[in-house]
Amino acid sequence: MKWKAFKTAFPYTIPIFAGFWFLGMTYGIYMNVSGFSFVYPMVMSLTVFGGSLEFLAVSMLLSKFAPLQTFIMVLMVQARHLFYGIAMLDRFQGMGLKKFYLIFGMCDESFSINCTADIPEDVDRGWFMFFVTLLNHFYWFSGATVGGILGSLVTFNTEGLDFVMTAMFVVIFLEQWLKEKKHYTAYIGLASSVVCLLLFGADSFLVPSMACIVAGLTFMRKPIEKAGGLV
Repeated sequence: MKWKAFKTAFPYTIPIFAGFWFLGMTYGIYMNVSGFSFVYPMVMSLTVFGGSLEFLAVSMLLSKFAPLQTFIMVLMVQARHLFYGIAMLDRFQGMGLKKFYLIFGMCDESFSINCTADIPEDVDRGWFMFFVTLLNHFYWFSGATVGGILGSLVTFNTEGLDFVMTAMFVVIFLEQWLKEKKHYTAYIGLASSVVCLLLFGADSFLVPSMACIVAGLTFMRKPIEKAGGLV
């Protein structure tokens, strides 16, 4: 059962592997050139596991001790995970001890796969989500560790590598669009993001847009379920 879930989950994570290894190595190199040994990106990628937050943590570690400002910054950067958690409440029911790791390891990419993947009936859903989360976690951890080790040996321009994640989310969005007959979820996401971007600006639109998306999905839950948009 576990091996079958692993074999089913692995192909879904291959695009994540490409993005996470590039950005993870970039993060490890960035930590190295900022004066930290490879131990820092290795441990942080294992325990923090928040890509954008880990990049920001470099400047936080180099700044003066400011726990309140750090807490506010972390909350702002990672606030979208509050909405991810709400959306996954039903899916995590009955997962046993796996639930704790699924909560800890839930990143944007794992959330997207676990929400949109067409899991065969003969594959255990809990183990599928567990292996998706575990594989993505390992990709980031290994990339950051290798980057930290090689940081002092290799020098190259990493400008533009962050677009890898944007491109990956575009692909996930297109796959979801093609899978749905009626594009309720896509329209809700696009409309909420565009409106909040215009109202709040590029630096502050993420949390309001996520709140609007959750509200929209909740309001349209029955039509979406009838159309096969939510599992």
